[in-house]
Amino acid sequence: MLTIAVTGATGAQGGATARALLAAGHRVRALTRRPGSPAADTLRGLGAEVHRADFDDRASLDEALAGADSLFAVTTPFEADTAVEARQGKTIVDAAAAARLGHVVLTSAAHADRGTGVPHYESKYLVEQHLRASGLPWTVIAPAAFMDNYASGWTLDGLRDGSFAWPMPADRPLTFISADDIGAFAALAFQRRDEFTGRRIDIASDERTPGQVAESLAAATGRPVTHQEVPLAYVRTRSADLAAMFEYFTTSGLDVDVAGLRREYPEVGWHSFTEWADAQDWTMLLASAPAHQ
Repeated sequence: MLTIAVTGATGAQGGATARALLAAGHRVRALTRRPGSPAADTLRGLGAEVHRADFDDRASLDEALAGADSLFAVTTPFEADTAVEARQGKTIVDAAAAARLGHVVLTSAAHADRGTGVPHYESKYLVEQHLRASGLPWTVIAPAAFMDNYASGWTLDGLRDGSFAWPMPADRPLTFISADDIGAFAALAFQRRDEFTGRRIDIASDERTPGQVAESLAAATGRPVTHQEVPLAYVRTRSADLAAMFEYFTTSGLDVDVAGLRREYPEVGWHSFTEWADAQDWTMLLASAPAHQ
């Protein structure tokens, strides 16, 4: 049984990883800035220890990591910016090195090591490089596009009007993964540390075009859904970072060896986009208040 610290434990990736590790019988230290949140209470109910930790408070990280065996690390640029993401990522790596942890699994982004020019891919790659240089045993898992984002934000707003609004052509393939599959793969990497140490792996569980996504969403919601291509120029007015990402998706593409991953790691229980969509409570989601854009 390992004691594994999980950053971002009240978020999508960290939460899924914490649940997968607890289900596998490991001790989980759920690190969060908000230890009193409902998500933190849920993790406590599942058996996790909840620790307050803030990437901008090194002392809190040192305290939370003391005596742990391993660390799951996730960073985000969307609460501040990419410079903050890179700085915070390096801080958590430095804290892990000071704690002499036996294994760090960092979640990044598929293709972040390919010079994409996408700002939040580049910041994640800076953290990857810092981890590789730290002397720690490391694994980088790099997820493709998140299925879970399709149940929130502008996608959910569009579905209320029967539209799947997405900044890609209807016939351009994209690879996807659910948060639960990310968590299951991370848990596998911890449990098979010798096999995964020193490896960087792009991960995805399905490949679909926006047109096929619209079909799956229509079947899952029981509503007519039509793909509508949002112009990149419009996305650029909201976020240059996201516009660069969608431009990369459309031009270079986000290819990941889905078939190979399913064949080599069947224990992950990979979800297709249709399976993920069918498992969502669309009645509740679509009844909720529209997001403010």
